[in-house]
Amino acid sequence: MTTSNLWPELPLAEWKETYETLHMWTQIVGKIRLTLTPLQNHWWNCTLYLTPRGLTTSAIPYKDRHFRIDFDFIAHLLVIETADGSTKTIALRPRSVADFYQETMSALASLGMPVTIWTTPVEVQDRTPFEKDQKHAAYDPEYAHRLWRILMQAGRVLSEFRSRFTGKVSPVHFFWGAFDLAVTRFSGRTAPEHPGVPNCARYVMVEAYSHEVSSCGFWPGGAPVNEPVFYAYAYPEPQGFKDYPIQPPEAFYHKEMSEFVLPYDVVRTTKSPDEVLLSFLQSTYEAAATCANWDRRALER
Repeated sequence: MTTSNLWPELPLAEWKETYETLHMWTQIVGKIRLTLTPLQNHWWNCTLYLTPRGLTTSAIPYKDRHFRIDFDFIAHLLVIETADGSTKTIALRPRSVADFYQETMSALASLGMPVTIWTTPVEVQDRTPFEKDQKHAAYDPEYAHRLWRILMQAGRVLSEFRSRFTGKVSPVHFFWGAFDLAVTRFSGRTAPEHPGVPNCARYVMVEAYSHEVSSCGFWPGGAPVNEPVFYAYAYPEPQGFKDYPIQPPEAFYHKEMSEFVLPYDVVRTTKSPDEVLLSFLQSTYEAAATCANWDRRALER
């Protein structure tokens, strides 16, 4: 398979409406998992995970039962499966967020598992509750499929990068709040209390960033970066971080985001995508670990 097939184009302008709709759909499913699972450090109990066909919640407990919800971006279905063998499917097609929300909740109720979630979206400017959102109703299966293919390749490289670290490190997981695939390394030290971000409760960020981190991942884009990018940041950001020399040459420190970014198209069009991406991940981690004086001998293979 060619590089262009493994890393397809994902121009933001061509699938922006699908992106915005899918973002809300993943928030609905993610909030179901969040509601029914016990809190884990840094909200790791609410994330989604990659599968060979899309994204999954993994197993969710419901009293003495279990179920999971999968986005299938090959058959373009939302699949709800229970441990007792029952299944419900919902077509992924052009439909409003309100319609998707109602059908998903009705499907769970029909399986004997009614759920109530907080229906206000997070980490976005448009806070229209899911049950009232008729604006977002686009779904282009081609671009949903492209996104999943990119996430699979990005996840594979992020997993290789993750394996180099022996300290505390997150899974490679998908955060539906910001709609990004991420992996986070920890120094082991506590961090100053996070000041918070717009459109997200401050206590959420305080829990997420309770400890010093170096984090990286893939984001499909949005203001202020209107293209898909790989990113890397440190919290708290140590002195000298933004001026640290990183690789590849096309990567840069984005002042408004306070993050290093590498345009996805740089990775997509190079002859060695894995090598280029790993150089970005490694050099930006070294910027954080070196500038913040991490005990690298104890934390790295």
